[in-house]
Amino acid sequence: MSGIFSFSGRYRILHLTWFAFFLSFVVWFNFAPFTTAVQAEFGLEPAQIRTIALCNVALTVPARIIVGMILDRLGPRITYSCLLIYAAIPSIAFALSQNFTQLIISRLALSIVGCGFVIGIRMVAEWFSSEEIGLAEGIYGGWGNFGSAASAFTLPTIATLAAVFTASQLNWRLAIALTGIIAALYGVFYFFNVADTPPGKVYQRPESSAGLEVTSKKDFWFLLLMNIPLVGILGVIVWRLQKAGLYGGVTMYLLWVSLVALYLFQAFNIYKVNRKLITGAKRYPAADRYQFSQVALLELAYIANFGSELAVVSILPAFFESTFGLTATLAGGIAGTYAFMNLVARPGGGFISDKIGSRKWTLAVTLAGTGIGYLIFSSLGTVALPLIVMMTMLASFFVMASEGATYAIVPLVKHRVTGQIAGNVGAYGNVGAVAYLTIYSLLPEGGGGDKFFFQMLGVVALIVASLCAFFLKEPTGGHGEPEAVHPSSEESMAYQAGVNRQ
Repeated sequence: MSGIFSFSGRYRILHLTWFAFFLSFVVWFNFAPFTTAVQAEFGLEPAQIRTIALCNVALTVPARIIVGMILDRLGPRITYSCLLIYAAIPSIAFALSQNFTQLIISRLALSIVGCGFVIGIRMVAEWFSSEEIGLAEGIYGGWGNFGSAASAFTLPTIATLAAVFTASQLNWRLAIALTGIIAALYGVFYFFNVADTPPGKVYQRPESSAGLEVTSKKDFWFLLLMNIPLVGILGVIVWRLQKAGLYGGVTMYLLWVSLVALYLFQAFNIYKVNRKLITGAKRYPAADRYQFSQVALLELAYIANFGSELAVVSILPAFFESTFGLTATLAGGIAGTYAFMNLVARPGGGFISDKIGSRKWTLAVTLAGTGIGYLIFSSLGTVALPLIVMMTMLASFFVMASEGATYAIVPLVKHRVTGQIAGNVGAYGNVGAVAYLTIYSLLPEGGGGDKFFFQMLGVVALIVASLCAFFLKEPTGGHGEPEAVHPSSEESMAYQAGVNRQ
């Protein structure tokens, strides 16, 4: 990785891909900076604003699963380009909304953009060897994930500058539409400037992408079990939207029935993909098997780290403001240090996973640090401001380092279904976020509820750390057969030929 700051060969692919992820997160989080402005313009109640925020993650869970399937079939180049181009449609629709219903519908459509992370995982895995996959995926995830913070810092300024075209003081509509337009233009650029694999390497595809391929009968039933929370959390979202008054009880029950039907349809597709295995007509040789329990542990790990990150980012400014008596501006600034740690912590977790010699223990230890950090957070009383900042950065380091350690393992589980595995693990992060925020909404306001919330995050992280320590197996294989041949800067002509063949 000595050439990480160059812009040639595989490093060019890495930089172009993390920036694609960065833009997808700018789009995904483009509502948060304008919450107050939207609320004032439409005269919305606080519950309605929370409903819009919930819709922002509603369809990300199924989208990550579906996009993982598409990704393994079509490749990351086409999939990422299409997603970025699609981002312009709901962004412009949200910017042109005239009532609450239009805000909800456009935000639901925009929540699909949140699945962009999954796509780059496979792209980076194709271009980097197993020995440095942790750092490469960490840079992709950490630098791209910073798009959420960049959205908060830059969009209000853009909206203020754009206000000269209107009578309002803050042109939030133009700023939000602009994020989608820029993403779409970059999607076209991305399509013509990357390749799915290095020259000479074949992109491996599963026999069918309708469902995740497993290699044992036991894992088939385990997969069906682990898919229940993915549909169940959508049922929670349906309930939350009904409580917000978006529709009545009858509609809620009909939607729940639809979700049951969705689960059964998904289970049937998984059976079709694995039918030969289930009926005994196919038996995988030992070298071609993987254990789905390893995927399940990574899914739980992503609940504990990324799920908690999404939840904490949503409540941290208000927590600092109410707990420590800080001004809104100061509380927001300190909370911003949490997101800033993505730039170094997530690549750091991947780097340690590459170098320490044990990816399993890297994940277990960083998850334990996450749990301890949250428990310390829950016990903070009135302390000095520098200590608050230090604890925020320390806790966020372990959270994001464990995210990097998680995706240092994901590409090594089973190469030809990396997209689907990444999609399942990523979806569980959103499952965790929705579950945490739903529980938080039911807690009493004030110090007691906040304390319990952080204690809950800490206990969950420690439990998952223990599960990983006892049951997660050290990945032993590479993520590609044959190993990739990585073009250097002198091989730019061969690389360009690979792009043109796509």
